[in-house]
Amino acid sequence: MKWRTYPGDVLPLWVAEMDVPLAEPVVRAVTEAMELGDTGYPAGTGYAEALAAFASKRWGWDGLAVERTALVPDVMLGVVEMLKLVTGPGDPVIVNPPVYPPFYQFVTHLDRRVVEAPLGADLRLDLDALQDAFRAAVAEGGRAAYLLCSPHNPTGTVHTAEELAAVAALAERYGVRVVADEIHAPVVTGETRFVPYLSVPGAERGFALMSASKGWNLAGLKAALALAGPGSAADLARMPEEVGHGASHVGVLAHTAALRDGTAWLDALMAGLDDNRALLAALLAEHLPGIRYRPRPATFLAWLDCRVLGLGDDPAEAFLGRGRVALSSGLPFGTGGAGHVRLNLGTSPEVLEEAVRRMAAGAARPS
Repeated sequence: MKWRTYPGDVLPLWVAEMDVPLAEPVVRAVTEAMELGDTGYPAGTGYAEALAAFASKRWGWDGLAVERTALVPDVMLGVVEMLKLVTGPGDPVIVNPPVYPPFYQFVTHLDRRVVEAPLGADLRLDLDALQDAFRAAVAEGGRAAYLLCSPHNPTGTVHTAEELAAVAALAERYGVRVVADEIHAPVVTGETRFVPYLSVPGAERGFALMSASKGWNLAGLKAALALAGPGSAADLARMPEEVGHGASHVGVLAHTAALRDGTAWLDALMAGLDDNRALLAALLAEHLPGIRYRPRPATFLAWLDCRVLGLGDDPAEAFLGRGRVALSSGLPFGTGGAGHVRLNLGTSPEVLEEAVRRMAAGAARPS
């Protein structure tokens, strides 16, 4: 998709897929499965056990209970299944824009109602806005859920333990069920601590979705895990057994290998992403100083405020049309997305340099 959606002369830095060689343990696991003809249906708890061990070592979280996990096809389909468990048609689902566009698409397709609680000016959670949204969502006595993006896509913000504990307290106060999309959790620089939502006090009735997909570039090998807090285990148990059949067995093998044996590769990736964040900031300062970019410690995505360039609500159009570089338009990310673009910096420094050069050409006004 990344390289085939646009014509060959377009440099694609839009969809969340990195330009990296795969981790050797993943290649080995998939190759061995092919050699064995091991292409049947997924089974067992190896994926969950690998994630629990990774969470303990990487985040110091020993609370990931394998018995409170369930295999799902991918994170967003897992989100849908969790929302089905705790909401009904027409119920509100709160999100924090600007946020991952499929939140809107999947929630709406599920016949739930999206309610926005925008991020603050600092691109962090606005707890006052969140409280207002929670209060309004349950005002008529119905059910409501909060779809939390953690770490946040597209901003790269990592929520603190204090912020997440405040979220949990608000959710309990208003009876809102929290579903945390934590797919980017492995992609957090070592100097910043990722805090799993289910690890904070008061989050016992929450859910989380995790995967090795983003950390190890495995989007084409579908598999994810739904996690339940102690107070939501009974809800997770109601999920239809056939949901787990949608995950790829080969995907499960790949994700398990990544979590168990791919941490050295991940550390090298994070070092490269840190370098690219610094490089992007320097390139923008040199070629497009009007663009506002705040490097953040998570994801391989950069959220760029291009409003000063005068390119309208959708600067991605100019960057594509005149610069021949494809970026994600900010508009589908909801409130706060106008005048912004999302850039994928999970690529080589050479590609990043060429992309900014093209962006500068695209931003130049035609004579």
